[in-house]
Amino acid sequence: MGQQGTLTQKQSEALAAYNNAANKFELVLRQRHAQINSNQPLPNLPGQALYLARNDMISTYKDLTDVLPSRIGRSNKFAIPPAYFDADREPLLDEYFKIFDVLDAPPANAQKSETPFKDVVDLGMAIARAKGLDAANAQIAGRISLGIFFAETDGIQNAGNARSNKYKGSFQTGPSEDQIGRARWVAIKQRVATIDPALILRDDREEARAGNLDHRFNHWTAVRDGLMSTHADIFPQVAAIVRVLPDPIDQMKLFELMQIVPTPTRAALKSGNLLSYRISDPTVMGYLRNNSISAFGHADRARTSATYRELLDAMWLFNAKFEQARRKFDEIRTK
Repeated sequence: MGQQGTLTQKQSEALAAYNNAANKFELVLRQRHAQINSNQPLPNLPGQALYLARNDMISTYKDLTDVLPSRIGRSNKFAIPPAYFDADREPLLDEYFKIFDVLDAPPANAQKSETPFKDVVDLGMAIARAKGLDAANAQIAGRISLGIFFAETDGIQNAGNARSNKYKGSFQTGPSEDQIGRARWVAIKQRVATIDPALILRDDREEARAGNLDHRFNHWTAVRDGLMSTHADIFPQVAAIVRVLPDPIDQMKLFELMQIVPTPTRAALKSGNLLSYRISDPTVMGYLRNNSISAFGHADRARTSATYRELLDAMWLFNAKFEQARRKFDEIRTK
């Protein structure tokens, strides 16, 4: 109380806003938890309110530490920068992720794989080889592909999406992306067959297994079509990307930006100066914020533009997922 008595009005307002946001987040968590436990009907997009409440808690904490740096505390297990997150609130995020595990559960008719991580790596590498990459760069493409899988679903195959009625499955693709990916796979399939005949045999089995099912809910076809629709055309640039971005985590981040904002990311790659390429389109900046990039606190949200270097640095919420993907990739390649 003595410390609070010394706060300025601006600091007091920031503290009150943060406490209100944290309390609201806790309330929304309790409400959704109760609905799930009692089998009550859930609202459309039941994860959206949770997501927005979480973001508001992180945002208001950043606003608080901006005006009161002494509130920046210890590190947290989620690898969120301490200026954005109070480690004492870790239990709230634990509950948040548990609820999303339920809300994003695959549909009952989804067709899982017994080797979901290896599938992603194998498909990424085979597609990369068919696109002309040598073995070493194809491995990098495989690692990047696994990073996208973790970024989109935390490594959960056939995931639903509690925040969208459009994007589903292991690579969170929409219907049009799935159709584009399937058509592009047909065009490249014979080249893949000359490189990896066993992979094509597996592909034929999965196609037959999927039948008339939405291909986004067969893990194999979802990954294959997601890679083909968005990422395969960029694989030939992997070697050049690695020269500019030697950090594997940055490489994964760049391809995740292809997932979120493909058109400006292609333009950035063509510019000849990737890291300095600047995005200023308000719609694109909105897409980025909707995916937790430059989304937290007044200072971040006030930005009207950002270079790709700044965007990569702002993707800290993806760091833990990409580190997990890198470890899983190393595990797969050593077997």
